[in-house]
This record gives sequence, structure tokens and C-alpha cells, in this order.
Amino acid sequence: MGRVASELVWSLLGLGLLLCSWGCLASAELRAPPEKIGIIGAGIGGTSAAYYLRQKFGKDVKIDLLERGEVGGRLATLAVQGQDYEAGGSVIHPLNLHMKRFVKDLGLSAVPTSGGLVGVYNGETLVFEESSWFIINMIKLVWRYGFQSLRMHMWVEDILDKFMRIYRYQSHDYAFSSVEKLLHAVGGDDYIALLNQTLHENLQKAGFSEKFLNEMIAPIMRVNFGQSTDLNAFVGAVSMTGADSNLWAVEGGNKVVCSRLIQASKSNLISGSVISIEEKTKTKQRGNPTKMYEVVYQTGSEINSDFYDIVLVATPLSPKISNITFLNFDPPIDEFHQDYQQIVTTLVKGELNSTLFSSRAKDQFGLSTVLVTDNSHMFINSLGIMASVREKESPPPSIDGTHVWKTFSQEILTKEQISKLFLSYDYAVRKPWLAYPHYKPPKKCPPIILHDRLYYLNGIETAASAMEMSAIAGYNAALLAYHRWNGHMDMIDQDGLYEKLKMEL
Repeated sequence: MGRVASELVWSLLGLGLLLCSWGCLASAELRAPPEKIGIIGAGIGGTSAAYYLRQKFGKDVKIDLLERGEVGGRLATLAVQGQDYEAGGSVIHPLNLHMKRFVKDLGLSAVPTSGGLVGVYNGETLVFEESSWFIINMIKLVWRYGFQSLRMHMWVEDILDKFMRIYRYQSHDYAFSSVEKLLHAVGGDDYIALLNQTLHENLQKAGFSEKFLNEMIAPIMRVNFGQSTDLNAFVGAVSMTGADSNLWAVEGGNKVVCSRLIQASKSNLISGSVISIEEKTKTKQRGNPTKMYEVVYQTGSEINSDFYDIVLVATPLSPKISNITFLNFDPPIDEFHQDYQQIVTTLVKGELNSTLFSSRAKDQFGLSTVLVTDNSHMFINSLGIMASVREKESPPPSIDGTHVWKTFSQEILTKEQISKLFLSYDYAVRKPWLAYPHYKPPKKCPPIILHDRLYYLNGIETAASAMEMSAIAGYNAALLAYHRWNGHMDMIDQDGLYEKLKMEL
């Protein structure tokens, strides 16, 4: 009889503990969601944050997206004679899982980016010309550089293999309060070291030759980030993934992802340029006075403002880009304006002057992309044939030697420079960008948490600027805002996540 009574007591005690644990979990989750969230910037970072905030906070929260320009930010297109071409972020890596998820979830289509052969020009001659035959390319690379191209592939694969851990962390809802903590969780001290040394230093220590760095690595850095091998080694690795052969893009233009994310998140798009953000005490319709953020913005000649429980800044805090003033914060928000580098995209429909790069007859010039070395003294960083963002509407193959070419340059091209590049051209259109940060390591990444419920996404660009990096930052900021709102501090900055999650499998 005593044993039965004892078991009954323990059963009731266990039930009580279970009910208590359920009640504790419920109380932790029962905090009312925010009424309004403001996101400044409708590029891939801001729109992906809206998408994930909707998933975390549910259907009742109102989400405003404030954008001074066009939806998409630095994902943009330019029109050439009725056809649209990518002018900003153009290619997506096959392992960019957030972008792949967006395309699938939003009912979009992925298209392979145009292939073609690549050459590297040093100002006098083509030091490397790609062949359509894989084995010939390998023989050329081994003959000129030994097995350094294979070693480079292995170096990038090792960094990418560790980078893939971030997707597992985010799928389990873990967030990070700083860019450095995120990268350390992904790759440990080795990743932090990549931020604090130049690509040239890193690869030189690894035994890569100056010839290989100058002729193979520097041209890729120039086309992707407008710099040479003096940028940080992490962004250098990100840039090298852009040399993959299985790159893709979104049918209709990569910026379509942003507009579809706004629709899927049921966010309210406000056209306006944000002037200031200020923390104020405001009494809501029900409840006690509470801290909120007043966002003041200008639409046309009108000045408007709205109050938000949470604000995410998803535009670069650079005076030339956003110029947002933070008013009356205690403690004050430190100025850490990022220095963004200009790049000019020029699209030209014309016939290339191939003799500028090769002495062969123009009908024997088979390259569709020309990269240039640092010592070429060329006025462009790269030159390549572009396909329309709408594959089905692309113009038929050229029979007269004319194509739409995209050039990247530091400065706006003059008519004389365009005429030097092309035997003839029908049309030219350009777009200057403040495209990405100027990378000069070592440099501390800006904070993600600017204030209690004020978050900054674009600090991740100090590590590397790319579509997928912005999507990762958007998801991380959404998780961070959600967990901090609900007091789930055990989901933020957890140590040993890789081993912990591996043990759970």
C-alpha cells in the first residue's frame, strides 16, 4: 500500500512539474507581439527581414517598409532598347540557400547565368584565355601556375564548408548579437583572422605565387568588389565563389525577389526618405506609457512620422546613402559611418573592338568576358556580354557581331573611352553606384544592436557584401528582435552550437 501511495505522490508531483513547465513556457511565449515594426530600406536585407519577422511574430503585427528609391536597392536593372539587364547584384551561388528558398517559396524561376569564355588581359596581351574544353583549361592552368588553381579551389571550399553552418543555426532559430560573434560561431578564430588580414597576406603565407595572385585572383576581386587583393581575406573568399560555373539568377531580375518578399510578408511599403529616428515615451490606446521609436521621413515636400515598437535599419549608414540622424539616445549612438566605394555600371550595345585585347581577327575572338589585371592601366575593371533578365524575351543571337556588354569602371566612361572599346555602338546607358564598402583590414564591424529595439543589418557588409550575406543578416536581425522582445536570451550568442547541434542529430 505504501509503494502505491508513493508512486501516486511521485506521479502527481511529476504532473505538477510538467504543468508548471508548460505554464512557464506559455508565460514566456505569451508576451503580446509588437504592434508596429519599421524597416528602413527595401533591398534584399530589409525585405528578407520583413519576411522572417512575419513568420516569427505572426499575422497581427503591422510591418512598414520605408524606401527612398526603388524596391530592390542595389538589385536593379537597366533598360537597353526595350530589354532589361542586371545592373547591380547579378549572380547567385548554388549554395546560397536563402535565395534558393525565396525562389521556391515565392513561386519564382531560376535561370542559369550566361556562360561563355573568359580571358584575362594585362594591358598588353591576354595572359589567359579559357577554352570550351575542360581538359585544355586544366593543361593551360597547370602549365602556367602549377597546381595553384586546384589549391585555390580547396581553400575556398574549406571556407564555404564552414560557412554552411549558419543555415543550420538559423533553422534552429539561433541568433547573434554581432557580426563577429556570428562569424566566430561559423568558423571560429580562423574566420575572425580572415577579417583582420588582407587576402594578399593570407594567400602569400599559404604559398601562392605573385604571378597567380596578380593574374588570376586580382582580376576576380576587381570585377566583384572594385579592389585588388588588399581587401580582407573573408570577402576575398566570397568573391572567389563568384567564379563558380553553376551560378544562376532569377527570371525577371533578381530585384523581383524583394517585391515578392514584401507581398509575402504583407508589409506596407512607404515611399519616403528617413530623416531621423528618436526614442520617445508614448501612451498607447491600452496600457501604460512605453518606449517607442519615432521615425521621421520625407515624401516629396511633405514631412511625416510614425511610431514603432521595433525598428530595423536596412540601409547603409553612410551620409552619401542614407544620412539618418539619431536623436536624443541615451547612451548616444556612436557614429561609425561606413565608407562605400563607387563603381559605375555601363551597358553598351555595340560591336567590340577585339583588336584592343588580341591581334586575332574579330571573327576568331571567342571571349564573352574580359577581366583585367591591376597593372593593365585600363579604364575598366571588366567587360562582359549580358543576357536579358527575361530569358524568353531575350533578343535572338547576334549575326552582325553586336551584343549588349556590361562594363564596370571606377569613373564614368567618356565617349572617347567607349569608342576605344567598341568599333561601333548603338546605345549606352550607365548607373553609378556606391556599391559596397571599401575593404581595408583590420576593421571592426558596426554593431547590430544600436539600441534596445533598434537593429542595424548592413554592418555585415564590412565582412562581405553579397545578396546572400544580406539575407543572412535579415534573418539574424529578425530572430534577434524576436528573442529579445520575448526574453529568450538562451537563443542568442550560444557557445558551442556546432557541437551541440551535431549531438542532437
